This record gives sequence, structure tokens and C-alpha cells, in this order.
Amino acid sequence: MSNEHNAPDTKGVTVKLLATIDLGPEIEGMAGRQLRMRMVTMEPGGVFGPIHDHKGRPGTVYILQGTITDHRNGVATDYGPGVGWPEDRNTSHWLENRGAIPAVEISVDIIRQD
Repeated sequence: MSNEHNAPDTKGVTVKLLATIDLGPEIEGMAGRQLRMRMVTMEPGGVFGPIHDHKGRPGTVYILQGTITDHRNGVATDYGPGVGWPEDRNTSHWLENRGAIPAVEISVDIIRQD
């Protein structure tokens, strides 16, 4: 499953929004953007796909439990628990939980407000 062109669709994933902050009043030039924190749970065999990028949506991840495999540039890298992967303008990836227990991550990113 490490071939990015065959990245499966999302399954076995739940996302809980934990907090947001409107960055416009906080930082000049950030009008229309939010700082967002989510908790993402991936069940064993779960996938966060298909392949997606982070252009205009930088972030970082911290793994609370389990192991998440990050697939990018034809390389599969396991993370967890602890500091995960960066998500910058060059990131194009998909994720999966190959483990036997649910994997839980905290994801923090900057997004455009809808």
C-alpha cells in the first residue's frame, strides 16, 4: 500500500474538533485564517486518504497512542507515540494505521475560515 497512486479513501477515522482561534485579530496579515486543533483517531486498518497536500494549510502532529504510517514520496514512515510529522507546502501524503490498537493524534494546523 505504499504506492501513493493507489492510496485508498478514508475509512476507520474519526475527527473531533478541539479548539479554534481566529488569527485575524491576533496577527496582522492573518485575516480569514484560523489556528485549529483536532483529535484524530484511526482504528486498526484505518486510512486517512486519499493522497492530499497541505498547500496553504501548514500544520504539525503529535501521536498520543499507537503508530501511524505516513506515506509520501514513495516512502512509508512510522510515527508514534510522540512527535509526528510536519505538514508544510511540500507535503503530499496519506496515512494509515497498520497496528493492532487505535492510533490517536493531535493535529494542529492553520486553515482558511469558511
